[in-house]
Amino acid sequence: MRIGILGLGRIGAFHAATLSGLDVVESLVVADPFPAAAKAAAERFGARIADSPEALLAAGVDGLVVAAATDAHPALIRAGVAAGVPVFCEKPVARTMAEGLEVLKAVRGAQVPVQIGYNRRFDAGFTAARAAVRGGELGRLHTVRCTTLDPAPPPAAYVAASGGIFRDCSVHDFDVIRWVTGREVTEVYAAGGNRGAAHIREAGDADTAGAILTLDDGTLAVVSNSRHNGRGYDVRMELLGFEDSLSVGLEDRLPLRSAEPGATFPSGTPHDFFMDRFAAAYRAELAAFTEVVAGVRPSPCTVGDALEAGWIAEACALSLREHRPVTLAEARAA
Repeated sequence: MRIGILGLGRIGAFHAATLSGLDVVESLVVADPFPAAAKAAAERFGARIADSPEALLAAGVDGLVVAAATDAHPALIRAGVAAGVPVFCEKPVARTMAEGLEVLKAVRGAQVPVQIGYNRRFDAGFTAARAAVRGGELGRLHTVRCTTLDPAPPPAAYVAASGGIFRDCSVHDFDVIRWVTGREVTEVYAAGGNRGAAHIREAGDADTAGAILTLDDGTLAVVSNSRHNGRGYDVRMELLGFEDSLSVGLEDRLPLRSAEPGATFPSGTPHDFFMDRFAAAYRAELAAFTEVVAGVRPSPCTVGDALEAGWIAEACALSLREHRPVTLAEARAA
């Protein structure tokens, strides 16, 4: 198959490398507003360059990967669907929920699959955790803990356009909580503050945040996020049930050290970058997309799935602003 890639920044270039290494992908067509980025990808992967999204879609692509800036996502998703081309788009669907709902409306009636990029759904640990929960190994859950801690804050330009820590960072935790447990969030209570990074404070965002989510069966999920984790990039999930407990991310490269005398775990070099921690998951995600393109599997993360995580982020942002619990029903109505 021939795959088109729109956007060749850090993640777009990584996707190009992944796709070029898959046996089912015969060729790539690439486009980027910066000609040098497109030229570099063409030289490295033998890709054809298109000078616009329209030209790329007219080049006979079987699938479209959107790794462009967030503001371009809605129009590019619509364009791919209108052309009858299956679309993979990095999260978020759109900058605002209103725009996201418009995209959902536009694609809902089409028979063209759209996959949104939530890579943790393809991580081996999270996949095993989902199987354990769905298989009843833990019994009824009572508590879920999720952590995403960045080793250092992103730059000011990124923060200004990110939508805030809940919409940019915590949303990965929100999505994987829904996906692993199979439950919906009904209410949230969020808190946050600034422990450093003046540019995050100046943008009106928190650099450290936490949220308690109540799931529809009464399970409590605790989400912790920070832009300041000096030891490395830390992503974990703990699932505590009446019969057993399970952890994702409890491995030798966990960026944590033990205070217990004589303890040697974890002993590996800590993860320090999200593309290091989730390299295999990103590859599995793109391999899954080629199966979506081939028509042998449905989208593993639909626009609707992505918007559900977005509503949790919206509720948390409102809770943080107003220092009170917020139901998902209220967030949707706001």
